[in-house]
Amino acid sequence: MKRILTGVALVTTAALATATPAMAAAPKDPVVAVKKKLSPGTGVKFTERATLDVDGDRQVFARRSGVMQAGKSGIAASDITGKLNITSKDLDEIEEILGEDEELSELMRAMAKPERTIRVGTTSYMSGNMWTLLLPEGHTWFKAPNGPAGGTMGIYGQPINPAEIGTLKTLLKGAKATSSGYTGKITVGNLWKASPWLRSSWASTPTAKSKAAISWRLTVNAAGLPTRLVSTYPVSALLGSGKGTLSVDTTYSGWGSKVSIKAPSTEVSDKMADGETEIPRLEIPLSRLAD
Repeated sequence: MKRILTGVALVTTAALATATPAMAAAPKDPVVAVKKKLSPGTGVKFTERATLDVDGDRQVFARRSGVMQAGKSGIAASDITGKLNITSKDLDEIEEILGEDEELSELMRAMAKPERTIRVGTTSYMSGNMWTLLLPEGHTWFKAPNGPAGGTMGIYGQPINPAEIGTLKTLLKGAKATSSGYTGKITVGNLWKASPWLRSSWASTPTAKSKAAISWRLTVNAAGLPTRLVSTYPVSALLGSGKGTLSVDTTYSGWGSKVSIKAPSTEVSDKMADGETEIPRLEIPLSRLAD
């Protein structure tokens, strides 16, 4: 019996020794994997939700979905729909916070509707949401040269874009490999310098010198392609003030699938009904809404 048990122990030990290297193997390099998949005319789809956490009170604040199309260098186009996670009850509370201004109240109710943004090159076309109130009659799209990648909702979207090779390389410097991918931290300033997507999405909110940290966790599949990215950062890094953190959980699919995004050709205006051409900056007081 003792000899049999010893034999079983030796077999088990050998099996563990053989299995350990495979279990501990680092995930494949996502930079290499994304480079192989993305070429002009191909892209990737994503869905995401942004969650606000103030003193342990967590609420889903916004949801987005869309597709990005690759070009010869970087993202050539995108088609993204975003929506604030606001109910009728929430709107009543927001109106109490912002006052009894009927015009502002109407605008907030419009902002509770989905916004769709098509961006081709550096020109954005935005529809729905507040644009239903701001555009001239007979127009449904606002054209904005050098416009935001994700429209006015883009400021609350995923700040890290793994479809940008330069961003991925910067992200992985000093990152720690895990069993399912990578994890680490990056300052807003470093990401700002590396990512055209962030500079477009957040406009001029942060600076390249910002030391605010974004904690992130990237999951990759067997080929090394990103399948999920969770980033968390302080609200103050986004808005310049406020308490709490914003966490954006994004899933990716269809890497390398054929994508063809075209700019809308009808019902487009480059001016609002009042003649203005500058996009209104309406930053919602996140931490106050979570109280």
